[in-house]
Amino acid sequence: MGTGRRLSSISVNSILRNPGYCARFVVIAVVFIQLCATFNLETENRIVYSGPKGSFFGYSVDFFYNNASSFSILIGAPKANTSQTNIIEGGSVYLCPWSQDQSDCSVVNFDNEGDRSFYVNDVDVQVEFKSHQWFGATVRSHGNTVLACAPRYYWRTEHDAPFSDATGTCYLSVDNLKTFVEYAPCRTERHGPAGQGYCQGGFSADFTKVRQLVSATTEEIVKAYFPSYFLLSVTGQIQTRQANSVCSNVFQMGSYFGYAVAATDINNDGLDDLVVGAPMFMQRGSDGLRWEEVGRVYVYLQQRPLLFEPSLPPLGGSQAFGRFGSSLAPLGDLNQDGFNDIAIGCPFGGDDQQGLVLIYNGHASGLKNTPTQALAGQWASGTFPASFGYALRGEKDLDQNGYPDLIVGAFGADKAVLYRARPIVNASASLTVQPTMINSEEKSCMVVNLSFCLSANGKHLPADLVFMVEVQLDHLEQKQRESSVRRTLFLDSHQPSLLETITMANGGPTCHDTRIYLRSEGEFRDKLSPIYITLNFSLDPLAQLDLHGLKPILNYQTTHIIKQKAQIQLDCGEDNICVPDLKLAVYGDRTEVYLGDENSLTLTFNARNEGEGGAYEAELYVVLPAEADYSGIARNNALTCSYEAENQTRSLVCDLGNPMKSGTSVSGSSWTNCFLNSNGALLSQKELFNVAAAVCVSRPDKLLFPPPNWRMSPSLQEEQDVGPEIQHVYELVNNGPSMISQSVLELRCPLKSQGHDLLYPLEVITQGPLDCSSNHTLNALKLKVRDRLTHIHTKGTAYIILPQALIPDTVLTPVMWNKPDSQYMVPLWIIILAILAGLLLLALVIYVLYKLGFFKRSNPYGTAMEKAQLKPQASSEA
Repeated sequence: MGTGRRLSSISVNSILRNPGYCARFVVIAVVFIQLCATFNLETENRIVYSGPKGSFFGYSVDFFYNNASSFSILIGAPKANTSQTNIIEGGSVYLCPWSQDQSDCSVVNFDNEGDRSFYVNDVDVQVEFKSHQWFGATVRSHGNTVLACAPRYYWRTEHDAPFSDATGTCYLSVDNLKTFVEYAPCRTERHGPAGQGYCQGGFSADFTKVRQLVSATTEEIVKAYFPSYFLLSVTGQIQTRQANSVCSNVFQMGSYFGYAVAATDINNDGLDDLVVGAPMFMQRGSDGLRWEEVGRVYVYLQQRPLLFEPSLPPLGGSQAFGRFGSSLAPLGDLNQDGFNDIAIGCPFGGDDQQGLVLIYNGHASGLKNTPTQALAGQWASGTFPASFGYALRGEKDLDQNGYPDLIVGAFGADKAVLYRARPIVNASASLTVQPTMINSEEKSCMVVNLSFCLSANGKHLPADLVFMVEVQLDHLEQKQRESSVRRTLFLDSHQPSLLETITMANGGPTCHDTRIYLRSEGEFRDKLSPIYITLNFSLDPLAQLDLHGLKPILNYQTTHIIKQKAQIQLDCGEDNICVPDLKLAVYGDRTEVYLGDENSLTLTFNARNEGEGGAYEAELYVVLPAEADYSGIARNNALTCSYEAENQTRSLVCDLGNPMKSGTSVSGSSWTNCFLNSNGALLSQKELFNVAAAVCVSRPDKLLFPPPNWRMSPSLQEEQDVGPEIQHVYELVNNGPSMISQSVLELRCPLKSQGHDLLYPLEVITQGPLDCSSNHTLNALKLKVRDRLTHIHTKGTAYIILPQALIPDTVLTPVMWNKPDSQYMVPLWIIILAILAGLLLLALVIYVLYKLGFFKRSNPYGTAMEKAQLKPQASSEA
């Protein structure tokens, strides 16, 4: 116990740490690794205990067996204020009785006194200092015995010395927290290392399996205790000397190897093994340059007494500054597989440094290298990290359900959390399908027998287990031009799936038999794909809780999805594998088709299967161009065809057979572009041709020349100086499906008329893979031109045919000659004369209206008599 040169060995877990260090941690958040599925520690119904704010409640935790039937929880709060006189943050230990309604915690009064003093020469000298002593930083229990320590307790070593030493002190109770005795093995009269002056006794402590404190027996401590004596001699107290350890020179300087130590039998060989944490172990980051502090945990398997061999590789943290390995707790056999498990704390890991606790399962070679469960803190960091996982304690079955539980402290949030383990169900299922080869042509073979069995076992399971079992019959992904699912099988209920709730008594096994049927061929087309029957089972989430308020959980390694497959018997020989060879020949009654041609085009096709076995889902597609109208199909064979239109695509689909048997030949006549398709078959031949056209327009479609206010400029600099613009747009359209590989578009324009210049060729703008040339220089005067849209462009598709000829076409731009502006100008004298004539006419109209009395207006109130009659009557007459 302690960090001095001589150790008073009170602890089997002498840990090199200092409570004061935690205030100097640098925390950086990085998202943690993706972990396995949740295992059997219950996270939804965890029980949370809270302490006074800022008390570091949860800094240490332990179970306490307070009577013959139940456990409670001990939680240390080393910065809690107490009722001790003149003591600031002396620290407390809380007792929290366990119940599902989260009972309140109460303070255990180990020490009610304030700082004690000693009279020297009639002078009262204070000899101890309990403020900020961190009482409760260490709490350990064994049966009804409890030890709680204050490692920062200060003792004045000599009465005339002005200084004091952090000797630390502990209190021990051996009778269910009724009486308490003090035990301070480092408290002496001498200052300095020789007097254990910097021992910090109680920094860590533990009990051995034979109810013995490592440095002294509990009986000798109680026997030697006398309240009025500060310095006590305990018979049999052991002082340790420097000893060998499991540490070797392979560990990096400053990794804090040994910061946490735990002993438990991991590989079930009867010998305790050793787990050692190094939370500040560093490794190179992903960039290979900087070093990241990730932490490590080393496992040492005890081969024979006191001979430890390392189990490689060590467990490594993956989050920088997460402090992986800061705390360790043996859990006992959490999953009841015969091997003990370990909880490892990563108090500054997880999202927002909320803290993580990782559960690792034991096996014959040590600990598994990946965790089976991660417990995450729920409290965000404030001024101080929540430190969830800084304190861990397990290996006790608090609710008596046969599985050990775990306590996790988060002293930065003043919380402690109890996680209870749920019963684990080891379940297995089997699925049988007979026959696996279904002959759709024989009615008796269209019936399939399906059988599944379910069994379960485990420790401390409820008497009845409720399972949900679902059987899906051939649920496949969407296939082209078919419904969203493909259903080939059905039950007696005509449903494609079976859902049952099975209650299994004492683990079963329970079996179920049923018959399923193949649908008629007209209800599905896909005969090639395997028919999968899938069984999926799980525990019923709505089942009742067990006697302890928990629900069992399936072992995370359970295979809960089982698949079997069957196939439809094909006409493909003994190996049931078809190798079709489809051939298509297409002939047209014309070699060229042009836009605007009203004559019909007839395509004659012949499809045949020359391969081994049938071609299943064989179809003929006839794709119709937008310029063509479908008129019908002449059937030489019995073809089933349907006309389909989707968006801008129009097609004719003909069913050639399912299967189209080997040697079969189908022919007919129809419109335009054709190609074959068969599920699982490649085409060996395609004969295609195209429809191509040239569309020509003039912009504008007619022209007035010369335009208004236009004058020929003596110096031509810009294109508008020459005259109005005429655009001829030629659009070469290929409606496929074949590509025109070597076609030529030739344009001829008249540049002169009657010996005078008519057109000035300016430029040609193209889109598409065109290569244009001219025998006349374009824009010979190099006039400045404006940006404009494309004048010539083409469209094409990824098919290849021979060149096709185009019909010659003519684009006309009528020119209407405009008269000069001067011919339509009105002389000024005529305008002035018209204005004067208008004014004279207006004056004449006004005079005539005046003579007719139009401007006279009558008085609205009439004569004076009429006005008098309008006055109000006297008030006497009112």
